Amino acid sequence: MLTSSPEAGLLSPAAPSPLEVPMDTSSPSEGGLLTPGALSPDLPMTTSSPEEGTSSGSAGTVAVAGPDDGDRERRLRRKVSNRESARRSRARKQRHLEEQRAAAATLRAGNRHLAEKLRVARARAGLVALANARLRAQGQALSRRLDAARQALALRQLYAAASASGGALDMQALASLIR
Repeated sequence: MLTSSPEAGLLSPAAPSPLEVPMDTSSPSEGGLLTPGALSPDLPMTTSSPEEGTSSGSAGTVAVAGPDDGDRERRLRRKVSNRESARRSRARKQRHLEEQRAAAATLRAGNRHLAEKLRVARARAGLVALANARLRAQGQALSRRLDAARQALALRQLYAAASASGGALDMQALASLIR
């Protein structure tokens, strides 16, 4: 035990401390040691002053300088409040994570849908490009045929005019046929 000298304000090993808490040494699981969790409001706390006598410490008491009941209650309320706040925070975090996962799944589904639409549009564009190329080639072929038909018609008319005039070609008629 520690004693305090009132004049020096120091503790010495001879006198008991201001607060003494009985220690349960019969518990084999705790090995007779007093732990902070072993202190509870239902344990009797005894106080002694240096003037009341000295204790050898063999009676199974341990000196503990602890907070008063108001501090203990505030700490307990704060601990419970902190645990509750942490639980709410974890629940919010879990909800947010689930919302983010659902949003990601929705976005992936939308992305797949848009990718499919893009694939179909590209396939259609390819088909349209092929059809346009085919039509362009057909248009060019038809233009060449039309030009050839015009030239053939012009030559026929030229021969017909030449044979009608008796072999002489009128230059104005020839120029009008070539145009």
